[in-house]
Amino acid sequence: MNIHRSPLCGRNFEYYSEDPFVTGKIAAAYVRGVQSQGVGTSLKHFAANSQETNRMGVDEVMSQRVLREIYLKGFEIAVREAKPWTVMSSYNRLNGPFTQENGELLTTILRDEWGFDGIVMTDWTGLRNTAAQIKAGNDLMEPGNESQIKDLVEKVKSGALAEAELDICVKRILQYLVKTPSFKAYKYSNKPDLKAHAAVTRKSATEGMVLLKNEGNALPMKDVKRVAVFGTTSYDFIAGGTGSGDVNKAYTIDLMQGLNEAGLEVNKKLADLYKSYKDYQNSITAASPARGGWFWGKAVLPEMPVTRPVIDAQAQESDMAIITIGRQAGEGSDRTEDGDFTLSDTERQLITDVCNAFHLAKKKVVVVLNMGNVLETASWKGMPDAILLAWQPGQEGGYSVADVLTGKANPSGKLTMTWPVSLIDVPSSANFPNVRQVNRPRRGGNNKVELQDYTKHSEGLNVGYRYFNTARKSVSYPFGYGLSYTTFSYGKPSVKATKDGFVATVTITNTGTVEGKEVVQLYVSAPAGGLEKPARELKAFAKTRELKPGQSETLTMRVTHYDLASYNESTQSWETAAGKYTIGFAANVEDIRATAQYTLSKMQSVKCHDVMKPSMDL
Repeated sequence: MNIHRSPLCGRNFEYYSEDPFVTGKIAAAYVRGVQSQGVGTSLKHFAANSQETNRMGVDEVMSQRVLREIYLKGFEIAVREAKPWTVMSSYNRLNGPFTQENGELLTTILRDEWGFDGIVMTDWTGLRNTAAQIKAGNDLMEPGNESQIKDLVEKVKSGALAEAELDICVKRILQYLVKTPSFKAYKYSNKPDLKAHAAVTRKSATEGMVLLKNEGNALPMKDVKRVAVFGTTSYDFIAGGTGSGDVNKAYTIDLMQGLNEAGLEVNKKLADLYKSYKDYQNSITAASPARGGWFWGKAVLPEMPVTRPVIDAQAQESDMAIITIGRQAGEGSDRTEDGDFTLSDTERQLITDVCNAFHLAKKKVVVVLNMGNVLETASWKGMPDAILLAWQPGQEGGYSVADVLTGKANPSGKLTMTWPVSLIDVPSSANFPNVRQVNRPRRGGNNKVELQDYTKHSEGLNVGYRYFNTARKSVSYPFGYGLSYTTFSYGKPSVKATKDGFVATVTITNTGTVEGKEVVQLYVSAPAGGLEKPARELKAFAKTRELKPGQSETLTMRVTHYDLASYNESTQSWETAAGKYTIGFAANVEDIRATAQYTLSKMQSVKCHDVMKPSMDL
């Protein structure tokens, strides 16, 4: 549930968004779904696990307002709305203390303010200060090493930890245990319906794919029988990221398999060339020293250079070209800029040569992005006819992508993060590891190294679209962006006051020629004066059902005064300013299709505790 502060964060593939509202709402829905089956969930990593570089010890330093509005708000929404059984405290420090030893975070905010009544477990730390962890509000020490057990007993015997403090944890654990399927003697079969699960992932993956470009209606594919498939990842698809977020899977369907199942013929000579290259690279990996530790998941093969004569031959023999660009990332390290956030020289040359050759033959080129993170696109997106962001779509990935390419499924996903023109445009780049710099070597003593021992969130609230939209900074693709194979119109909206906020409605009509779904985003611009705020903030979103051409659906979204509030550090309160709010009904943050007004006559406020002050000047 952590925030996409930077495109370089290694674990962004696991995180939902740069926006805390999206993060909280999707997490709350996830928790409600899982826990409706009598199985508990755990929100993690609480909180501000914003980088993987020195994640075990880095101090994430930020103002109280930024912490409350950006890095805690998603957790707050999920806790209040879905009541998860557990929360996991993160490895890092936050404004000084380790989160695992911070009672202001784990008790004052989580339990006293938000009403959390489940258990808190530590991340897999090993022995730290057991007494401090328990006093802060951790009920379960992970991974439960003998050293932790021994330390706990010794701390109680010595008086460093009161038995009464331990009893609180015992009570919470027992309250948790009686809810579990194991305690209730649930009769499991150990035989899940894997075919049914595969069908679900095949369909759900298409729902989240984002169509970034579709010039000249290149997609869905028409009058295409033979396809030239370029890119090593086309033949070695990436189902998910690395680390503990990796999921065991029986198989992974690659793009070639997906296209073949859809009835298309993948050019065999080119496919054989890539297969030989893949076998060669896998042989090198097998002969290399084994990678140790916890790095689970699939690495990306280096891109194969393809000569222009080979590409020219493919342009003559095939009806269309598809290029897959793959990226991998995950737990334990952050990404780099060159050749990771940006294209490698080989990838750039491949896209350039394929587009030139196929366009010369008056044939289309589609780029598929198989990755869980943001890629620089501004410098090359003008070349291909279409770009499909497939993310890391699970074990059925090749089938899912083929379903979208052929029109069997209409993409309806929207970007939950901004795609900047360049990495340096992202405000956090001034204070994030691996951005055009090599981390300085760590030294002993008290000489702390910036970005390793501590990271200042000096950008404040300027995270993602809150910065780009307010500053009117050009982006490659804005937050909330995503195309469809059809078009939609937005009717006249309505905003009506309620006891604690307002209800917004708008009617969406499919004005195109094929079935499709639309995601409507509700952005709010606050009255002038008072606390400085972004130009607009997302406060609700809703997705239509599958609408046939000409069909309409009215979407209803509810927003409370508390949803509109900002955190005032001078009063230690959430405050919703009085005045006129502009409500924008949008296809993305830069594409407001209709507006309405809401007026609040009197300021609303909710008092909080004065906690979590920054550990150094920002």
